[in-house]
Amino acid sequence: MFSEIVQVVPNEDYTVTVYFEDGKIVLYDVAPLLGKEAFQPLKDKSVFMSTCTILNNTLAWDLAGNRNVSRCIDIDPDTLYALQAIEDRTA
Repeated sequence: MFSEIVQVVPNEDYTVTVYFEDGKIVLYDVAPLLGKEAFQPLKDKSVFMSTCTILNNTLAWDLAGNRNVSRCIDIDPDTLYALQAIEDRTA
C-alpha cells in the first residue's frame, strides 16, 4: 500500500513534483511520455500546467475539465511512490 498523494505541482520543464501524505516528495518526468499518443494533449504546455491535478487518487491531467475520471490521463500511484525521494523544490 502506498501513501496517499496530497499535492501535485506541475513544473515548466514537463516534470511534476508529487507530495505524499507520509512526507515523501518525488519528481516525475513526463517528457519521455510526450511521444506516446495518449500523452499528445500534454505537449501543449498550457494544457500540461493547467489540467494537472489529483484524480483517481493519483497524479492526473483532467483533460475534460470536469473531474471525469474516464477523460483523464493518470499515472499509476505505485510508479510514483517507487521513485527516489527528492528535497522539496520550494524550500
